[in-house]
Amino acid sequence: MTEARLTLGAWGEERAVEYLRCRGMKILEQNFTTPVGEIDIIARDRKNLVFVEVKTRRNQAFGTPQEAVGLRKQRQISRTACWYLQNHPCGKLQPRFDVIAILCQSGKDVQITHISDAFSLSD
Repeated sequence: MTEARLTLGAWGEERAVEYLRCRGMKILEQNFTTPVGEIDIIARDRKNLVFVEVKTRRNQAFGTPQEAVGLRKQRQISRTACWYLQNHPCGKLQPRFDVIAILCQSGKDVQITHISDAFSLSD
């Protein structure tokens, strides 16, 4: 991955953290890495433990950012979430999987699309 893409991804994740905090979520982890994968953001939203995948794009030449979270990526996130849940007891919190898509086309405002409950462990 190029440095420019890494920088864009980190920038997008920071925008996502700000967005989630403004909506009352508590950020528990960022860039949580395990032997089975990585999750961009883990947050608490009332009764939910939210695993968030962030996708940031400069344009839609290859589709929308959220379209990049396909079945393979969902499975990787699910495996990583299971690892997290086994190693971090979270009581009665219900797991939820969200996608935050950020589009930052030059000369335009940043567009954030939050897809709550985008997929489940059983998908």
